[in-house]
Amino acid sequence: MQYWLFKSEPKAWSWEQQKAKGEAGETWTGVRNYLARNNMRAMQIGDRGFYYHSNEGLEVVGIVEVCKLSHPDPTTEDPRWDCVDIRAVRDMPKPVTLKAIKANPNLSDMSLVTSMRLSVQPVKPEEWAEVCRMGELKD
Repeated sequence: MQYWLFKSEPKAWSWEQQKAKGEAGETWTGVRNYLARNNMRAMQIGDRGFYYHSNEGLEVVGIVEVCKLSHPDPTTEDPRWDCVDIRAVRDMPKPVTLKAIKANPNLSDMSLVTSMRLSVQPVKPEEWAEVCRMGELKD
């Protein structure tokens, strides 16, 4: 299993909206960055991701999983852009703020800290475990 982080502005697409999509999930459209697109192309069914509210909130609020592999983004006719579908798995019991992530020396190399603008980011297994610990997520 690989781990990821999906960033969304809550005014554009919130965690509550994502959860409301249920088992069917939602297509993660609109990504127009080659590195983020390539990250989605590398995803497998069942990969897990953090759902991060950007611009407003600045915190990890939930866990999602990839439920459909990379496919053409239906919001554009440009064949360069792909997307995946993700579904909500669970709330983060205690949201983990960007401030807390930046303050944790174990997360100093995390993409969220080093590549702030990237909308779909890889998360290393040890980073996943640390953020889950910070969010009081026990699995």
